[in-house]
Amino acid sequence: MIKPRVRFAPSPTGKLHLGSARTALFNFLFAKSQKGTFILRIEDTDKERSLKEYEEDIISSLNWLGLYPDEEIVRQSERLDLYERVVKHLINKGYAYYCFCSKEELEAKRQEQLTRGEPPRYSGKCLQLSPQEVNKKLDSGEKYVIRLKVPNKVIFYKDFLRGEIPYDFRLLGDFVIAKNEREPLYLLATPVDDHYQGITHVIRGEDHLPNTPKQILIYKYMEWDIPVFVHLPLILGPDRTKLSKRHGAKSISEYREEGFLPEALLNFLVLLGWHPEGDREIISLDEMIKEFKLEKLNKNPAVFNLGKLIYFNRYYLKKKTTKEILELLDFSSYGNWQGDNFKALNGNIYSLEKIFKIIEMGKERASVIPEILSSVDFFFKSFDYPKELLVWKNSSFVEIENNLQKIKEIFYKIKEEEFVAPKIKEILDKISENNKGSYFWPLRVALSGKEASPPPFEIAEVLGKEKTLELINEAIKKLKSFQ
Repeated sequence: MIKPRVRFAPSPTGKLHLGSARTALFNFLFAKSQKGTFILRIEDTDKERSLKEYEEDIISSLNWLGLYPDEEIVRQSERLDLYERVVKHLINKGYAYYCFCSKEELEAKRQEQLTRGEPPRYSGKCLQLSPQEVNKKLDSGEKYVIRLKVPNKVIFYKDFLRGEIPYDFRLLGDFVIAKNEREPLYLLATPVDDHYQGITHVIRGEDHLPNTPKQILIYKYMEWDIPVFVHLPLILGPDRTKLSKRHGAKSISEYREEGFLPEALLNFLVLLGWHPEGDREIISLDEMIKEFKLEKLNKNPAVFNLGKLIYFNRYYLKKKTTKEILELLDFSSYGNWQGDNFKALNGNIYSLEKIFKIIEMGKERASVIPEILSSVDFFFKSFDYPKELLVWKNSSFVEIENNLQKIKEIFYKIKEEEFVAPKIKEILDKISENNKGSYFWPLRVALSGKEASPPPFEIAEVLGKEKTLELINEAIKKLKSFQ
């Protein structure tokens, strides 16, 4: 088998979105699984809509996902001479021609055809012009486009997943392939680039199915080898409609900013149209490369499930070491580093060892990276809470106050060096006996101000004896004022 050369060819008219990222991933996996070549081509011939910021977003998002191209990035805007040569060749061979019809004229003809119940198609009027008439119009500076001559018949073309597909060119008419010799449209520039870059397989979304027979026509006119076409099924929302932002779909850079991990997104994306052997769902990029086969791609649309993406992200977050997570976190909203110590906004100072413990606590409940710190922000910021939150179920205010007083007295007697989670838990277990909730609950609220937080003995160890006693005192004052 010839080693494949595949490409991912986005237009820089927007950020890299989920569907496009999946296309890039499947191209990358196919190339790597067959020891082939993965190419990135930026299709930026649309001068008005193509922006450098979108190109940068596409490249940085692919790099973040680990989908690096094997060759220098190619930009269509730098290849205009190549398209001009092909356009002139098609015109000289009689496969393409100049069209001088105005937009108004074309629209009037279109409405006339629709009124008669006919499919709107170009009449072929300018195909009848003599070379002398064409040259005269060109010399006088008349506006024009370049159309490809289309056969008046049905043709069949092959898709790797769907087999033979019929296409009726009689319903289409001669279509525009360029605004002028140096401004090609997508229908022309893409097959030209695919040929000259030696692309063996064109793997793209099924929304390109109508473009394929038109581009195959260019291959045939130019006497080029036709690549294998693989059209990927669409990604649908949970309601089976076209995927959009209302389903929670975003650009890759937005997912990155929200705190999703690249390995979670890759794992999520690959299952939108392909599945590894067996029932497993967790799969690394290296494992994907080893197992990937085009034949295993699904023909049916994939369904986007945000909950599944969050599940993968939680899994990969928990797999990361504390040190790895530390490098991903943004502490700027919580204080600042002073050497190896962290000074929190509330004045607390934590050693690196304690920051690691805070991260471990936050990691347990977090779905995305920012939630790691936001779920344990009580370590860093002053907080308040309603007095009622201290009360456990049917316990009385007096009972809760007494329990906190008892905890305070016992904690006061613990030596500073023995104020660690196992010791604290042992004491709490002993004094609470069969009524753990009335001790653990108010202590946890007193130390965190939250309804849901890590266990109070873990929080107390990180806060230290002095700060823990201070917060218990504040809770007791709240309860006294409530009575």
